[in-house]
Amino acid sequence: MKIIDVIGYPLSVRLPPERQNTLGLGKLTKRDATIIKIVTDEGIIGWGEAHHARSPGAVAHIINTTMRDLVMGMDASQTTAIWDKVYKAQIGSHGMGAGSVIALSGIDMALWDIKGKAANMPLYKLLGGSQKPIPAYAGGGGALGFRTPEETVEEVGGFVEKGFRAVKLRLGQTNKQDIARISAVRERFPDLTILTDANTAYSLDDCRRVMPAMEELDVYWLEEPFPATNTKAYEIAATFSSTQLALGENSYTRFEFIPHLDSGNIRIFQPDVGKCGGVTEIMRIAACASTWNIAVHPHGGVTGLDLAAGIHVLASIENGGFFESSEGCNPLREGPFKNKPYEVGADGCVHPLEGPGIGLEVDEDFIKANPVIEGPGFV
Repeated sequence: MKIIDVIGYPLSVRLPPERQNTLGLGKLTKRDATIIKIVTDEGIIGWGEAHHARSPGAVAHIINTTMRDLVMGMDASQTTAIWDKVYKAQIGSHGMGAGSVIALSGIDMALWDIKGKAANMPLYKLLGGSQKPIPAYAGGGGALGFRTPEETVEEVGGFVEKGFRAVKLRLGQTNKQDIARISAVRERFPDLTILTDANTAYSLDDCRRVMPAMEELDVYWLEEPFPATNTKAYEIAATFSSTQLALGENSYTRFEFIPHLDSGNIRIFQPDVGKCGGVTEIMRIAACASTWNIAVHPHGGVTGLDLAAGIHVLASIENGGFFESSEGCNPLREGPFKNKPYEVGADGCVHPLEGPGIGLEVDEDFIKANPVIEGPGFV
């Protein structure tokens, strides 16, 4: 089952002004993605998603040039050998670092889609998992941003009505505004699981002021107050309250998770299947984390490919946690597909798809109709 073609498609959809969400990264004006198609000589086609990295055209260019040349002609079922070849040839020495890992992530995801289709098995079964409910939270870049406490409570109420029992609030305004929004949601929904994400917009002083209030308000985690590489800041912030610190969406391969395992300061890992190295690597990361009793709550991607793949992974590991549902305005969640990547049930849970591979049928006409819009998505 040889690889005979690899194609990376960068695509974008502009968001209407009234649906543009503001968070610690800025205002989200468009949704970007990079989708990968891998064709085999047996006619089986696999699809994957590489995170856009805010430069979807650049990610697609790596896939269509260097990555394509490295994997052409290889056996599509040999995912470990392909992963190792790309790591040694492009990532481990003189490569483009995170950009190459992201590109490899989408290729690896597509290869696992092929393996599942060849075996006529859904990905979670191929990984040794089971059909089980996965608790979901309302998150994603398009939801629960910088609004008044009253508006935030109203938005959260809509998600609760849909079945969600957990939500993620975005932080990074003033400390008082952040605490006010968390307090309003907690007062209105005393039993709701509240997660928070600062999108690296916090300083240590911000954490010193906000984290004690989080403990009082029973916030489950504080995600990415700082860049993942600032391990000293995480060490200090871990002393401010019992609120768990979370990171991982911007950590690439298992090797970048090791310092956080060693430090003991991070109790929530959030690798993204489309960023950390693909299905092959997220399973390794989950195994490493399990030895330290650390739960894995995958970061949600943009399109249904990454999202559905994350559910398959969660159904296949013993230390899986929440699934991040991409809510708010995201035309790319379901737009590129002919079937839904998941549905949130009345119990607030999702289930892995039962079709072979990842289980999604791609609409190539949608991809062609939405070419990349160059420039930053957050302004």
